[in-house]
Amino acid sequence: MKLIPVLAWALESDTSEPLDPRLLPLLDAIAARASLAAAIGECGISYRAGWGLLRDYQRKLGGPLVRLERGRGAALTPAGMRLLDARTRAARRLARILPSLATNVDTEVRRGTSEKLRLRITASHDLVLAALMRAMPSEAALDLDVSFTGSLDALDAFAAGRADAVGFHMPLGGRRWDRSAFRRGLDARSDRLVRFVDREQGLMLPRGNPERVNGLSDIAARGLRFVNRQRGSGTRLLIDQIVADEGVDPAALNGFGTEEFTHLAVAATVASSGADAGFGLRAAASEYNLAFVPVVRERYFLAFRAKDLESQGVARLLTFLRGPKFARVSSRFPGYRSAGAGAVGTLRLLDATASPRGSD
Repeated sequence: MKLIPVLAWALESDTSEPLDPRLLPLLDAIAARASLAAAIGECGISYRAGWGLLRDYQRKLGGPLVRLERGRGAALTPAGMRLLDARTRAARRLARILPSLATNVDTEVRRGTSEKLRLRITASHDLVLAALMRAMPSEAALDLDVSFTGSLDALDAFAAGRADAVGFHMPLGGRRWDRSAFRRGLDARSDRLVRFVDREQGLMLPRGNPERVNGLSDIAARGLRFVNRQRGSGTRLLIDQIVADEGVDPAALNGFGTEEFTHLAVAATVASSGADAGFGLRAAASEYNLAFVPVVRERYFLAFRAKDLESQGVARLLTFLRGPKFARVSSRFPGYRSAGAGAVGTLRLLDATASPRGSD
């Protein structure tokens, strides 16, 4: 079996963000079908996801890739056509040099296993952890195989031995947050916590906050459309407690049953006018140029088994978290702080988050 090179695109930045793999097929389908709805159906994604994808890359690339006109369907703009043309020309060049690049998979894999390590992490969604996953292979010859899911599902997977580490977040200080669910899947005798980042969560609203929303009770009182996070996620646990504390009837929140699985998906929904409000990270709101009303600071932890802390892979990760390069990675995301990253402790660190300042 041969290792075949394939063409990949990335946005030029500090982290070389990969182009969303759905974008080019969507542009191909629009060029062929001249209809956004038909193209989205052909690509097997939701209309909201397709529209949000085009809006996202219009912002990132500085101009639209698709032109939508009432009664005339959809067509690629010159920028969209140039992008597909560049992809075609690059693919032709790759095909010409392909024979000389093909190598034997078995030989290369055997050579690489002694050089690069891998950690399996199941985790609640986090923007800095996603950025770290992209940075680690080149920075520390360490592959982070991160699977994002809800906090409770992540803790269950860790307890069942399906991951080397788990990532989850807990609120800091302030009101009497219920922390009992976060101990699920952790063993005080055999597990250890590693401090990762502190981050800020709150309400994500259209730019300028035209409805002057300050809390979930305002959303309910004004009949605004809300987009929720999925049940089992740490953010959903926060939302449920805030709703209860503020005496808001979930049934009075229009869209309380509408769920998204990441902070960026919630932000994209609000940015695309699919909802009037959502709840999530300040960094996600900033990514989509949304208004943000802060509600809670929280601490994101990584949990490892104590016996694995001295392993080479975990040691490389901890060294990177404690260094200046990780501080630079996290500083690019509004609302994040990396002070104390890489500190190791017992499950008592969870109790420390209940203090007013979170034991900073």
